[in-house]
Amino acid sequence: MNFLDLLNIINMLIGVFFVICYAYQFFYIFIALIKKPKKHPKSDKLHRFAVMIAARNEKAVIGNLLDSIREQTYPAEYIDVYVIADNCTDDTAEIARQHGANVFERENKENVGKGYAMQFLFGKVIADKGKDYYDGYFIFDADNLLDSRFIEEMNNAFSCGNKVLTCYRNSKNFGDNWVSSGYAVWFLREAKYLNNSRYLLNTSCAVSGTGFLIHKDIINRNGGWKHFLLTEDIEFTIDTIINGDKIGYCHDAILYDEQPTTFMQSWNQRLRWAKGYLQVFLSYGSKMLKGIFSKHSFACFDMTMNIMPAVVFTIFGTISNAVILVLSIITGTFSLPVLFGALFSLLGNAYLLMLFLGTITILSEWKKIRCKTSRKIITMFTFPIFMLTYIPIAVVAFFKKVEWKHIEHTVDVSIEDLK
Repeated sequence: MNFLDLLNIINMLIGVFFVICYAYQFFYIFIALIKKPKKHPKSDKLHRFAVMIAARNEKAVIGNLLDSIREQTYPAEYIDVYVIADNCTDDTAEIARQHGANVFERENKENVGKGYAMQFLFGKVIADKGKDYYDGYFIFDADNLLDSRFIEEMNNAFSCGNKVLTCYRNSKNFGDNWVSSGYAVWFLREAKYLNNSRYLLNTSCAVSGTGFLIHKDIINRNGGWKHFLLTEDIEFTIDTIINGDKIGYCHDAILYDEQPTTFMQSWNQRLRWAKGYLQVFLSYGSKMLKGIFSKHSFACFDMTMNIMPAVVFTIFGTISNAVILVLSIITGTFSLPVLFGALFSLLGNAYLLMLFLGTITILSEWKKIRCKTSRKIITMFTFPIFMLTYIPIAVVAFFKKVEWKHIEHTVDVSIEDLK
């Protein structure tokens, strides 16, 4: 057996392991297609909520978010809005005040990142209002926009006993280019075919970035906000599940998020995510694995699959392919056609898988995607390319020290513009 034959075997085994680890998610797709999302009955209980927004140099977008909160169907007297203007060098704080928010400002160049900003904000709010004044806390990013019924629908689901809730995450700039649409499809798939199915099957969902609601009991248990890794949302998800709480999903609560439009922005953001997954696994991996076997927790298994195997297989596959390629050249067994055949098989199968996932997501969510028909069709074919760019990102994240970097938001649209 020469080295290139070994390359084919390794790539085949990687493909087999991928199928074994993620086959259950095809069952999720089946569930989402045959069952309607859960409807939560209208609640007579009006909970008091605090809206928590971390913002850094967000003057272009924060006003629109605050306007969409003010225009909610939920009674305004039960909603207090707080903004932490974190290391800002622009007019974010002043604009937030003009739009009715309670604003705190923070300057700290050492502890940088959303987690530290949220810790500061929770500390201020709880010190001022007490730990039991609010029933729950919403977490938003400054570039978000809320459908007018967002908080009302989340309150309905909250009243059903869900202590943590995530929402349907749409995008306000799907049609900008292949980068923004790639992100948008991934988040639509996560809402429709992951969290929706998890909720239907009575297992835990996952929080993703923004647009979620946390019961005061969990905040009090945590002593405010205590998650500071590069992916603080994933860290919060894992910590919540390990502590025995489930994360629910409200399909009728719709949030619009701004996606990066340049590949360099996307590279930096996804590099942070990839590194953050590694950090979370190193910090919580043993507890998740223990939960799988000692508590028979499917949620622990599901979250382990979500944060680890893809990264590990990608890194292992890339490094092993590179090593075997070098060895084949040194030993004189290198064959360009065989090499291209092996890589085409590996990448081609990955492309086809992502083509399937992207296409089924776009077709099922067609009416909710706000862009031209041509862009939706093109995205079916560019989404797999977007996902394949995770390969070099995962490899770099494994070896490189990664720090939090600000992503600039500039899409100045209101919720009315999206109707």
